[in-house]
Amino acid sequence: MRYLPLTPEDRTEMLARIGAPSVDALFADIPAAKLNPALADLPAHKTELSVERTLGALSAQNVPAGSVPFFVGAGAYRHHVPATVDHLIQRSEFLTSYTPYQPEIAQGTLQYLFEFQTQVGELTGMEVANASMYDGSTAAAEAVLMAHRVTKRRKAVVAGNVHPHYRETIATLSRYADDAVVALSPVPQGGKDILSAIDGETSCVVVQSPDVFGNIVDLKPIAEKAHAAGALLIAVFTEVVSLGLIEPPGAQGADIVVGEGQSIGNPLTFGGPYVGLFATRQKYVRQMPGRLAGETVDASGKRGFVLTLSTREQHIRREKATSNICTNSGLCALAFTIHLTLLGETGLRKLARLNHANACKLADKLSAVPGVQVLNGAFFNEFTIRVPGKAADVIEKLAAKGVLGGVPYARLAPKAGLDDLILVAATEINTDEDRVAYAAALKEVLA
Repeated sequence: MRYLPLTPEDRTEMLARIGAPSVDALFADIPAAKLNPALADLPAHKTELSVERTLGALSAQNVPAGSVPFFVGAGAYRHHVPATVDHLIQRSEFLTSYTPYQPEIAQGTLQYLFEFQTQVGELTGMEVANASMYDGSTAAAEAVLMAHRVTKRRKAVVAGNVHPHYRETIATLSRYADDAVVALSPVPQGGKDILSAIDGETSCVVVQSPDVFGNIVDLKPIAEKAHAAGALLIAVFTEVVSLGLIEPPGAQGADIVVGEGQSIGNPLTFGGPYVGLFATRQKYVRQMPGRLAGETVDASGKRGFVLTLSTREQHIRREKATSNICTNSGLCALAFTIHLTLLGETGLRKLARLNHANACKLADKLSAVPGVQVLNGAFFNEFTIRVPGKAADVIEKLAAKGVLGGVPYARLAPKAGLDDLILVAATEINTDEDRVAYAAALKEVLA
């Protein structure tokens, strides 16, 4: 049974009302080369049971992350999530609540958002954080738009070692806003001077640390140069656990800090939903996108929570909105807050040290494999190796031997000319046996 409620007459009337000549005209902004000229090669219809069987057979071809030694990262990391987190977020009062459109009757939601903001502020070393963003990449793009509003300039300088997906998201939003983006070339071993790209027209400088190749970046000289030119420094991270060991970006002079919070409380879940973290200085708070939950007291002096700031189009006039995001990833934010609360500061620091130690052990084992070169001088829990030949082929051969050995950089940036690089991540879930298996399989593959 098909569910197509609109008749051809209905569509004609709707198109006439908005002044569009055809349905295709509604998609005019999509480049023609990106459009599929034909329908997907799928059956016109199947029974529900047939669909389940087909999809089940397809899913059986996947190798589940927990079934083999797993060293994949590049922006999404496999960490242990305590059973407590999943148990609590599935309570009906958390699972069914969404956004606090009526703050006076959403005290529980507002309270955990307030706690979430506090935790993000502490982690990043910033004065204020929102609650929250889609994911790290959209948070980075929103940060660039915010910097433009603050500085009244329209040019962003993006470091070459920012995650390619983040770079692409920034470029997409900037293109449709007619903003300029100076995207520098990637340098796997780090150290390229970004300072020379900053000038009097620069709105912001976007730098990731640890960067996509795993290098840890000293943000202080970049912040000094950016501020001297009247620009803002946007610090990006993809692995939030790193903030348990590395100096917070706020302490290094960052004006806006954004990143991905998936590593705490949220499993891989096939790539989403995740939760974007966004923090800034108090003086820029009214230019910050998203929501801000605040603490107050009621008429009786009892502690309470309010939606202090929500500068988006669903709450105010569209032309005054700072963002058009339509969710705060509330359940993912709650999972983040529960897990981080269970860890506490001491637990987070221990977790970060364990991640770093496991990565160091893995790097030592892989560097001993003939033909393999570890590029990083310093890293947190992710590093880059250079292998003979194409990294993508090596990864496929490793998978055939039961080891998920990382992400070929060429998969993220096919045109970068870095086809021999693999991004390798190690977290607390990896064992000595996993590391031995990886090194042995890699040695066989490269023999």
